[in-house]
Amino acid sequence: MNTSNQLKMTVYSALFVALISIGAFIAIPIGPVPIVLQNMFVLLAAILLGPVWGITCIGVYLLIGLAGLPVFAGGTSGIGKLFGPTGGYLLGYLPAVFVTAAISKGLGKKLSGDIIAMIVGSLIVYAVGVPWLKVVTSMTYTKALTVGMYPFIPGDGIKIIAAAYIAKSIRPIIKL
Repeated sequence: MNTSNQLKMTVYSALFVALISIGAFIAIPIGPVPIVLQNMFVLLAAILLGPVWGITCIGVYLLIGLAGLPVFAGGTSGIGKLFGPTGGYLLGYLPAVFVTAAISKGLGKKLSGDIIAMIVGSLIVYAVGVPWLKVVTSMTYTKALTVGMYPFIPGDGIKIIAAAYIAKSIRPIIKL
């Protein structure tokens, strides 16, 4: 990758770190796991930036949150957040972004492929986040699913469709 492309990808990655951070501020508390827009921007970063830059973006986001910048849901931060009830969802972003990006790329970065990729990515976030929530809060799996996944599925569907159409509109402009 030449210097110009690296600079462009660095700028896009920084933009997505900012969007993910802003998306975390838009939070509706409904229990131990709030409804946020950050996951939409995480998945959008995956399908637009690709696996390597997507992981880099999420890594930077998690590191600045660990460093104390208020970028997690509700303007929180710190290592306690990663070891709290929502820590599994945050850490689940790393494998989710990689897999989502790889699937999107493999399916030709088409609308239907992006939707499939983001559904898989969301499932990965839940696969890491729900068991983590269960362990940290000593809930049963049924309770963890009831408060940590089921209420979010309809909104995630809407966010996935919105992100797919945003990606379809943006790709020709930014030429990724």
